[in-house]
Amino acid sequence: MRRRYRGASSAAALTLALLLATGCTSASDAPAEATAAPSGPAAVARVCAAPAPGPATAPAGAVTVDPAVVDDLAVKTRDNPPRTTFWLRPGTHTLEPDRYAQVMAKEGNTYLGAPGAVLDGRRTNNYAFSGTAPDVTIRHLTVQGFVAPHDEGVVNHDMADGWVIEHATIQDNSGAGLMAGARQQVRASCLRNNGQYGMNAYKTGDSIKGLLVEGNEIVGNNTDDWERRQPGCGCTGGIKFWAVDGADVRGNWVHDNRGAGLWADNNNNDFLVEDNVLEANDGTALMYETSYNAIIRNNTIRRNNWVEGRRHAAAGDNFPYAAVYVSEAGGEPRIPARTDRIDIYRNVLEDNWSGITLWENADRFCNSPANTSTGYCTLLVKDTRQCAKPAIDTAPLYADCRWKTQRVDIHDNRFALDTSVVRCAVECARMAVLSNYGTYPDWSPYQGKRVSRAITLEQDNRWHDNAYRGPWSFVIDDPDRKLDAGRWQGTPYQQDQGSTFAPQAGG
Repeated sequence: MRRRYRGASSAAALTLALLLATGCTSASDAPAEATAAPSGPAAVARVCAAPAPGPATAPAGAVTVDPAVVDDLAVKTRDNPPRTTFWLRPGTHTLEPDRYAQVMAKEGNTYLGAPGAVLDGRRTNNYAFSGTAPDVTIRHLTVQGFVAPHDEGVVNHDMADGWVIEHATIQDNSGAGLMAGARQQVRASCLRNNGQYGMNAYKTGDSIKGLLVEGNEIVGNNTDDWERRQPGCGCTGGIKFWAVDGADVRGNWVHDNRGAGLWADNNNNDFLVEDNVLEANDGTALMYETSYNAIIRNNTIRRNNWVEGRRHAAAGDNFPYAAVYVSEAGGEPRIPARTDRIDIYRNVLEDNWSGITLWENADRFCNSPANTSTGYCTLLVKDTRQCAKPAIDTAPLYADCRWKTQRVDIHDNRFALDTSVVRCAVECARMAVLSNYGTYPDWSPYQGKRVSRAITLEQDNRWHDNAYRGPWSFVIDDPDRKLDAGRWQGTPYQQDQGSTFAPQAGG
């Protein structure tokens, strides 16, 4: 789960607020919780400031949990049968003061918080809710102050299937606030100021299917700044998805996270990302990496990558760091999904550092030392060892051993950038499709310009029918090769047919 830029069921009705956001965000490295509400193509969650209250009295048949009794929740969970409902009284609930003290949930349990109910780890307990029991529900509860280790999570620590997290606040924890299992639903919740991720959607065995992330506010995560503690770890952001087959991510407000907002990394497939507002994240708003088949539509994406884009530019790095970054990911008809493309349409991208970058690392493929997802291969090749001489030189392995940026369709989007707002100069306002010159390893069949030629001319990556405002330039093949709109539209690239260009800044 490392970062590689170059080497590299509907929710219940929600009460939502829409206001017009004002001003520009700071370029500070510190995570910030924006005070303005989002605006976008759909009603988007502002749940951290006004969480929906839980039941003020215990439901019939529920077991009442007393905050004055230390470990009352864990003990009563242990002493009651599966499918019990627990109602947590108002107040701060705690566990035994031992790092491994935790609530071992049983199948079908429901945990309901009264207004003001908090489960606090007091910077002592690693985990809040654990165990492999499926179909657990957590509603109207604040979970905070737990200290999960790096890459581990506080809620659903053991990645059990079928959990529902709804109207919860999971905040101020180390590690990930939440792990994920198959058929998990995370709805109308606040994932705020966690040390690494708001949610780490990873499950041992790569078996997450049917994940729903809807109507949540995901803000200020990666407070521990893991990219600086472990440079190149690729282990930060609002939500990280790993080998998830089928995910709906809609109606969320993902903002002010340190690092990426949403990051799908390694053999994800069949994603629907729609009606979200992704804004003011330090890094990329949405990264789709070494993955397949996605629909990305009707999102408002603005003021992202200011921190990381400015940092790289100041260091002399001219790579086109974008708001939407597609890295070795593409449409693949042989892998079942709702689409056989990466279809990016009807989005508004406004005042991001740059626009959309399509990238493919020529040296990164199955069995290559440059593939930092050690031991993993594409979804088309089951045994990594097949991708070796001499078989990799010929069909089908020559094609199937590579994660390819292919069949990406970018259309009917609006791209606006005002350099006086972004405060950038030559390294911003770019759209890009590019690769590196293949050199490694010495037995690679993808050396030289083979991959660069493929991604730019042969893999059906198309921009068309978009609207541009601002001083956009277009990068082909190499970060130093910038084109104006005329050359971008001309032979041999013929990109952005049917698009309109207004050179004035702003939107």
